[in-house]
Amino acid sequence: MADSVNDDLRTLLADVAAGRVTVDEAADGLADRGLTTVGDFACLDVGRAHRKGVPEIVFGDGKTVAQFSAIVAAFLARATVVLASKVSPEQAAAVTAPPDGVAVWHERARLLVVRRGDYHPPPTRGVVGVLAGGTSDTSIADEAAIVCREMGVEVLTAYDVGVAGVHRLMGPLRAMSAAGAGALVVAAGMEGALPSVVCGLTEAPVIGLPVSTGYGIGGRGVAALLGMLQSCSPGLVVVNIDNGVGAGVTAALIARRGAS
Repeated sequence: MADSVNDDLRTLLADVAAGRVTVDEAADGLADRGLTTVGDFACLDVGRAHRKGVPEIVFGDGKTVAQFSAIVAAFLARATVVLASKVSPEQAAAVTAPPDGVAVWHERARLLVVRRGDYHPPPTRGVVGVLAGGTSDTSIADEAAIVCREMGVEVLTAYDVGVAGVHRLMGPLRAMSAAGAGALVVAAGMEGALPSVVCGLTEAPVIGLPVSTGYGIGGRGVAALLGMLQSCSPGLVVVNIDNGVGAGVTAALIARRGAS
C-alpha cells in the first residue's frame, strides 16, 4: 500500500509540474491525505485510506450524538465513505446521508456506513472467512465481516459452528479453503476454544476474536481472551475482546496482500 501512496503522490506532483493541476488544487489534495479537527474534541486522520488502505473508523461508544454526527460530517467533507463502529440507534438516526449518497445501518453489528454519491468501492481482491462459535457471537463477527467487505475483500461466513458440535465446522472450512481464503477470523465467547481448533485444521492464518459472551468466573470475554492467548496452535493471533474492527482490518490486509 505504501507504493500505491507514493505513486499517487508522484502523479499529483507530475500534474502540478505539467500544469494540469493548480497549486491550490494540489494543496487541497494533500490536505485530504492529512488531518482535520472537529471542535476541541476530535483530530481526524483523513489520510489513512490513502496511506494504507484502511479507513479510519469512528468509535461511537462514549460520544454524544452531537459529537458523533459532527465527526461523521467532517469525514464526509474529505472522504467518500465513513465507517463507524459500536454505534447506538440514536447516533445512527442523527446521521443524514449526503445528496445522492446512502447511509447503511447494520443494526446487529452496530456498524454504520455512510457513502457519498461519488463513492467508488475498492476493487475486490482477496477472500476472508469469518466464523462464529455461537449465535450470541454473531454481532461481533458481523462487525469484522462488514469491515472486510468495505475494504474490498470477499467474505464467506459460517455462524454457530462452535466446539459443542464440532462436526458443524468441517463443511465451512472446506468451502473457505476451496475459495482461497487468505485469512480466517474466528469469533468465540465462553471458553474461546474455537480459534485453536480452526487453527489446527487450516493452513490460513487465524485471527482469534474473543467475544464478551459468558458467565461466572472469566465471563464477559475474559476466559475467551486468555484461552486464545494460551493456545498452543501455531498460526493463531488474537485481538482484544469484541474488537471486530481490528480483526476485520487485519484479515483484510493479509488477504489483499496475499492476492496481489
